[in-house]
Amino acid sequence: MGIEHAVNGDAKIAYETFGTSGEPLLLVLGIDYQMVWWPDAFCERLVEAGFQVARYDNRDTGLSTHYPATDEGSPWRALLGGTRPLYTMTDMVDDGLAVMDALGWADAHVLGGASAIAQALALLHPERVRGLTFCMSFPATAPPLRLLRYLKFGIFREFRKLPKATTPEQEIDNLIAIYRAQSSPGYPFPDEWVREAATLSHNRSPRDPRTTQRHLAAGRAVKLPPLSGITAPTLVVSGADDQLIKPSGGRDLAAQIPGAEFVLYPGVGHDLPEGIWDDVIARMPR
Repeated sequence: MGIEHAVNGDAKIAYETFGTSGEPLLLVLGIDYQMVWWPDAFCERLVEAGFQVARYDNRDTGLSTHYPATDEGSPWRALLGGTRPLYTMTDMVDDGLAVMDALGWADAHVLGGASAIAQALALLHPERVRGLTFCMSFPATAPPLRLLRYLKFGIFREFRKLPKATTPEQEIDNLIAIYRAQSSPGYPFPDEWVREAATLSHNRSPRDPRTTQRHLAAGRAVKLPPLSGITAPTLVVSGADDQLIKPSGGRDLAAQIPGAEFVLYPGVGHDLPEGIWDDVIARMPR
């Protein structure tokens, strides 16, 4: 199936599916990343495991609706709630629900990659969620100062060293460098796929750094209920060598959700390497 669009108010949300039958599974990524960063091969592996998979571009990314720039601000200011949002986390949750509605899914399994949106969806619309898997995550309900304690700040120094891109090739090289800095040290780096994904991502829509601020501002604009309200069976997956989020982030997320399983993978960074796909899929709640 090619690219389709679901509609949520003034936003058109680009999505695509893998498989024509099976248990519905919605893939939800966090800030900035387009849906093409869910590897096609991973989506096909999920289909083989009995899922019908949908992935989509969050608003302000990829082929979904983009919004005009506001003041420059900074990601840190937005993270601490100091930036007025153009839209809210609730709107972004509704974008995912619009995709489900377009597919005729009354409910679905949800797999979130570094995604507060996936947590919010489960909290605000529990009747739409069959099961949950969270990867590379921490509690989205944490207050700003607590949230900062889950982050590792060394990687941001690496990001600041990236050269200012003036050509498409340099933009793509920077996307690859960002992914490489977060990749799993205990697994082979997928050079070919990362370059393909970075090139496709850039060609679909060049990265706008201000999207980070707008997404963070959207998240801080909504106060979510406690994670103890999640009723769906839940798996939380973290990398022991995640360069961005401390293992305590995933551990605390699982501890706050009744009955959640927590799995910490040695050698895994802030990504989902192919070497753990089969184990993660086998553990996903069904």
